[in-house]
Amino acid sequence: MTIIIHYGYVDASGEYYIVIDSDKCDGCEDCAKKCPKSVLEAVKMMVDIEERCLISVKEEYRNKLRYVCAQCMPEKTKPPCVATCEKNAIEWIWKSSR
Repeated sequence: MTIIIHYGYVDASGEYYIVIDSDKCDGCEDCAKKCPKSVLEAVKMMVDIEERCLISVKEEYRNKLRYVCAQCMPEKTKPPCVATCEKNAIEWIWKSSR
């Protein structure tokens, strides 16, 4: 079973999410190592009936992505975390309403 995990929020300025596909993520941490702000971490999660290591957005950054990840805004180029993932397990949803 695929679990698509959305970390982030919607506010008056737009939508800001980092999305992890549990079927594709193998917990290698390449994306976490490339993140200039150390927003990502590997955590153990239950997926179906097994415990797996997946990438997660650290709790303290989940409601601050617009600010913390601003230097990597996806409108310019692929963010380092997305570009480094060979499995295409991570994506950004970044829709500014301004």
